[in-house]
Formats: sequence, C-alpha cells, structure tokens
Amino acid sequence: MDAENEVMTEIPIEAVDIACIQFEPRFGAVADNLARSGALIEQAADSGAEIVVLPELANTGYVFENREEALALAEPVPEGQSTRFWGEIATRRKLFLISGITERDGEHLYNTAVVIGPEGVLGVYRKLHLWADEKLWFEPGNLGVPVFDTPHGRIGVAICYDGWFPETFRLAALAGADLMCVPTNWVPIPGQSTDQQPMANVLHMAAAHSNVMAIACADRVGVERNQSFIGHSLIVSHTGWPVSGPASGTEEEIVSARLDLSAARRAQTWNGTNHPIHDRRTDVYSGPFGTETPTFNASPFKGEKK
Repeated sequence: MDAENEVMTEIPIEAVDIACIQFEPRFGAVADNLARSGALIEQAADSGAEIVVLPELANTGYVFENREEALALAEPVPEGQSTRFWGEIATRRKLFLISGITERDGEHLYNTAVVIGPEGVLGVYRKLHLWADEKLWFEPGNLGVPVFDTPHGRIGVAICYDGWFPETFRLAALAGADLMCVPTNWVPIPGQSTDQQPMANVLHMAAAHSNVMAIACADRVGVERNQSFIGHSLIVSHTGWPVSGPASGTEEEIVSARLDLSAARRAQTWNGTNHPIHDRRTDVYSGPFGTETPTFNASPFKGEKK
C-alpha cells in the first residue's frame, strides 16, 4: 500500500490525555534532572496523562562548552540510566513518554528523543537540523522521520529547530502521523515584541493546520550559561489552534489536553474538493516531497525491553 492511501487508513483510536512538562534542567546534574522530571511525570500521570512530553536534552541540559563535555554526559539507548529511569515510570504508570536525551552511539553523539512505552523502548528520533554550536558536538540525525504505532495513534517526533523546516512535519504526515511530539529548547528570536506569540508557536500552529495533525511542544525555562529559554509550551489540535497553553515564559508548568487523535484523520478532507495531502503537486516538486516513501517505525529499538 502506498503512503498516500496509508494516510487515509482508519484505525480505532479513543481520546487520549497528553501532557507537556515545562521545567528547568540544570546543566550536568543528571541525577537531579531525572528526579525533577520524574516527580513532574508522576504529577501528570496522577492527572490522567497517557502521553507525556519532556524538553530537549532534559537529562543533561543544553549548553555544552566542548565535545568532550557532551561525551562525558551522553548515554547509550536503551541501556543508559536516563532511559531506564524514565522506562520504569512508563511501565509502572502505563504511559508513553517522549523525552530529549544526549545520546551516545559508539563514538557518535546525537541530540535525540527517546520514545518509551509501557512495554519498553519503541525507538529514537535523532534531530535532523542542528542549531548553532550543536553542529560542533552532535552528528546530524540518521534515522529520517520515524512514526511509531501506539494504541492511541501514530506518533512522530521533531526536536526544536526541526520545527523551522516544513519537510519534517510533511514527511511525518505522509507516514500517517496523528500527533507530533516536540521536545524543545526554544531561545528568543530577535525582533519579537513582548505582545506577540513566539515565532516557534506560530510555526507549529501552521504545521498542525497544514498537515492536519496535533502537535505537542514541551519547552524548558530558565537561563543556562548565559543562554535564556522562552518556555511557552503548548498543545495544538489538528486545526492549528492551541487547545492548551501557551505556558508562561518563566515558570515550571504542566500543559495538558485531552485529544481524539482520530479526529485528525477524519478531518483530512477539508471540503468536497480539497485534501491537503492529496492536493500536493508532486509532479512539480523536487526532493523528498515528491520522491520519498516514508516507512513506519524506522528506528533500531522497536520492541526492545528496558
């Protein structure tokens, strides 16, 4: 079955509770970051969360000074302490967890999001578009845009700067994603006035609308090594409008919403003649929009136990 038809395949999905955890990781304090994230995950689960999203590099912090520092803090997946810690919670609380992590694979480093379910690690997404000094520490992602099947729906992942590239969301949409989970560390954008929505929120609202998918963004707050982060975590429905958030720009918060992810599939036909996926003019596009056939679960860890 081709990707175009696969997008339209209907599977039974009930409403699901999603939580984005906005908190302030402390650089290098892995044990403390895990403890704080764990407490917030438990709080979200107590309120009914079934899918939980944490920020980018939530276990280590973000602002590395050199590659050696990044190597010292990086962990393998799935056997590293952070994946095992989050995996225990996911199993015990019967939830799906998407969190940013500094991943080491041999001598390679990746800015990664690990996708964990009640039965173990489903896989990883490795950030495709590296921002600023990330290019000095990390390799570009090499797993494409995998989409993970769950009982709640199909979940894709992006990380921070990936959100500035519409291809990321379109490839996930072509692979049938109902929900994109976005661990992020958004930084201030020059020229933005205080009375405007952050550019990141505008971009993700647009991506949700044009791809007819829900998007859940978990940002961090605070200042780390003179770098500030803007918060404003939010959850956007497939219509493009926020259903929860944006959160504040400074405080730790849990942003949550209940969504029926199957609604995105039912809404892909906008009217009697328009469907934003089928209406693409692939005969005039070059590159991945016209030529790639994404595959499901393109990740080396599907089914791996913790």
